[in-house]
Amino acid sequence: MQVISTAIPDVLMFEPKMFGDERGYFVESFRQDVVEQHIGHVTFVQDNESKSSYGVLRGLHFQKPPFTQSKLVRAVFGRVLDVAVDLRLGSPWYGRHVTCVLDAESKNMLWVPKGFAHGFAVLSPEAVFAYKCDNYYTPSHDAGVAWNDPALGIDWHLSVESVCVSGKDAEQPAFGVIDLFPYNDFRQEKLYPRIS
Repeated sequence: MQVISTAIPDVLMFEPKMFGDERGYFVESFRQDVVEQHIGHVTFVQDNESKSSYGVLRGLHFQKPPFTQSKLVRAVFGRVLDVAVDLRLGSPWYGRHVTCVLDAESKNMLWVPKGFAHGFAVLSPEAVFAYKCDNYYTPSHDAGVAWNDPALGIDWHLSVESVCVSGKDAEQPAFGVIDLFPYNDFRQEKLYPRIS
């Protein structure tokens, strides 16, 4: 499995190797040892999956402390634009974001750490999106950031007319009011120590 750095070092792309022949293909879609080699010790406790049609935009979401979540996300079917926004106050990348296209053909995945808001937009006619979480969903601590906040300047690769968001996501607050994630508390090496 190849691990690729992004413009924000704590956000990583995982690209598994595929082996195919006339029968189909085989791929190792997840390896704990590779995750721990590149991130540190992570324990995933919940898998989620959603199905959406073209133009559906889900995000930008996060959970408030102490129920923060990191996610390893992928498209099981179709193609999505995936986005991670750094919310960590004092981070060198504060307010910046990483975007990447996740698609079922390449089987690529994105690691979205705690202290980041996450969202995706469906670029194919339909998509099935799946992700591993290292903490349980806690409705009382569910939160988000406005997907179209001009301060973030995210290009979702969709026309405004084709974007479909939930009522909740249409009313998320501006990025600038989120002050829950001090950088020193949400550095990856602090959250996920290496196992020696």
